[in-house]
Amino acid sequence: MLGMSTPNPNPAFWRGKRVLLTGHSGFKGAWLALWLTRLGAQVTGLSLAPTSTPNLFTLACVADGLHASHWCDIRDAQAVAAIVQHTRPQIVLHLAAQALVRTGYAEPLATWATNVQGTAHVLDALRGQSDARVAVVVTTDKVYRNREWPYPYREDDPLGGHDPYSASKAACELVTASYRDAFLFAQGVAVASARAGNVMGGGDWALDRLIPDAVRAWEAGRPLELRHPGATRPWQHVIEPLAAYLQLAEHLWADPALAGAYNFGPLPHEAASVGNVIKMASGAYQASVTSYQNKSDGPHEAGWLALETAHARQALGVAPRWHLETAVQRTMAWYRAQADGANARALCLADLAAWEAATPDAAQGTA
Repeated sequence: MLGMSTPNPNPAFWRGKRVLLTGHSGFKGAWLALWLTRLGAQVTGLSLAPTSTPNLFTLACVADGLHASHWCDIRDAQAVAAIVQHTRPQIVLHLAAQALVRTGYAEPLATWATNVQGTAHVLDALRGQSDARVAVVVTTDKVYRNREWPYPYREDDPLGGHDPYSASKAACELVTASYRDAFLFAQGVAVASARAGNVMGGGDWALDRLIPDAVRAWEAGRPLELRHPGATRPWQHVIEPLAAYLQLAEHLWADPALAGAYNFGPLPHEAASVGNVIKMASGAYQASVTSYQNKSDGPHEAGWLALETAHARQALGVAPRWHLETAVQRTMAWYRAQADGANARALCLADLAAWEAATPDAAQGTA
């Protein structure tokens, strides 16, 4: 399938669709909200208020294009149900989560409550909703029982998780499958889970994420300290999994039999180490200094992780359009431009337009 890449979202499909997007104030959620509104969807957001300063939701004025924006904790079942009942969504894209491994160690009960019970609240609210047709639940590449073996994980490999974040997301997969099988499939709602690899892109300022930590250090003139430079992950630009989620939703609408679990990420052999990613990033950033360490005093983190994405390629036609070098280059260019005064919303829309205009041939190298 050389030259294949994820198709562009279909504006004719999304125009006017009532979409409930949870987690719209987060990094990925803000990017997805911008894309959906650009496609003409009627988007209702459900999320906690942004937690970082700065944050992409505020800087990119994401709320300006939304049909409605609700500050709501998905751990509040009644509040979630009321918003779903009022919105009557046709498509639900569930991104709201506690999404950080190290935060999971610090706040395990909140992590479990948000990622497991919160997902149950969102799916339970769809019961009896006659307009609902599609639900995409976003989890993570870390849902697998990581054996540190040199093989990519497939959708039917055992679920598990050493840390609270990973384990809670594996449990979220079980909740999703149960609601699909026990309730929603018979109701005519096609439910799928999306397991995406590590993402990068402009506008992420979360703590304990590689690129945001690097940008903060380099902008302050401090060396970046890498805890585990040899740790290997399936990195991709944030636009890649978002395009996959949209493609998945379009396919589920047309063919509910495609409901199930999907891995989204680069080809398995393209997983890259933290150290290699930072070398690429530092090359695109002036006056950047990095301290390479191998610390063993922090909480356990997986050393090697890659995804087998053949199912998504074959069933949905999903494959990355921007390879790692391009993803890193565009990410660092976004941060430098924004730091120099460029408008965050315009930068995101420019990246979305560039991705849509890229050809499959460009996906085989750098853009």
